Amino acid sequence: MSGSMDKSSFIFGVDLDGVVGDFYGAMRKIAAEWLNKPLESLTTEVAFGLDEWGLAEYGGYERLHRFAVTQRNLFRDMEPIKDAPAILRKLSNLDIRIRIITHRLFIKYFHQASITQTVAWLDSWDIPYWDLCFMADKGAVGAHVYIDDSPANITRLRNQGCNTIVFSNSTNREFPRPRAETWQDVERLVLEAREEWQTGTRNIFV
Repeated sequence: MSGSMDKSSFIFGVDLDGVVGDFYGAMRKIAAEWLNKPLESLTTEVAFGLDEWGLAEYGGYERLHRFAVTQRNLFRDMEPIKDAPAILRKLSNLDIRIRIITHRLFIKYFHQASITQTVAWLDSWDIPYWDLCFMADKGAVGAHVYIDDSPANITRLRNQGCNTIVFSNSTNREFPRPRAETWQDVERLVLEAREEWQTGTRNIFV
């Protein structure tokens, strides 16, 4: 769901899982239950797909993901990344247009649960947004600066010429800057990008 682009607005394209929501922390707790393993036995140093947790012999990542969403309300109950909701509120108050862009519909048959949980979660944490887009090709909807943690998404966005901030975790450490370790870093980088856009000092993808 996305509204028409206001040409006077600076648009911040925001990924949810691993950026605003603590996806890996939530999945680790659910996986420990699903695998019947001690939580501490599941490393926090994971690659995209969570192969380090030994999911293959239990049915693989997609099966765990389906369980997490449909039986444990993953997208409704996960905790936010530290400071993310508050800083998104600050940025929105500065007239930065928050465009949520997430690929949560990649597994068939439970799209309604994914969408309903997502909207409820955003509302419950008072996370502001103008647009909510569920899609794989994030560059297609347009933003002046993006933030993502997925290696595939970062690669695609940057290959499309999109100004993309990497939100750091164990899945993406090989990518060059711009990079945010915390949401204070995100705030600074987004405000810098908006200043460049306003002054015309950088040709930022729209």
